[in-house]
Amino acid sequence: MPTMDTEQQLAARRAILQHPDAQDCTVYRADEQDPEAEEVDLGDAKVLFCGPFEAPADWDAAEREDYFGESAPELFVNARIESEAKPGSADHFTVDIGDYVAAQSGEGEVVMFYVHDYLEDDTGCTYVLLRDEEVLE
Repeated sequence: MPTMDTEQQLAARRAILQHPDAQDCTVYRADEQDPEAEEVDLGDAKVLFCGPFEAPADWDAAEREDYFGESAPELFVNARIESEAKPGSADHFTVDIGDYVAAQSGEGEVVMFYVHDYLEDDTGCTYVLLRDEEVLE
């Protein structure tokens, strides 16, 4: 897996935080000690949606079923997410598989996403999010 140097990371971070299409969001993580507890609010971030997730052409039916499970493939989207807190600060966080993202659309509605997977390359981390079909006001 290629790793980015610090300059590349900062440039990728800035590009997402300053992108005109990036939406405000809040990231939550399940409490590992108490699965019944409320999720922990990790903080505010920016999410940049990059289009639908497309399964690789070489995946067979079993791999697709494994990946998508019971969820409709059209509910999966690619996104870049960056914490608004300064890297290295106590409030900074990195999104991980299993986290939840509450994205605020331009119309003021909140759409929830589950962080299903991620892909990392020399431009940064692209998350695969699963949209919750229930819309919150």
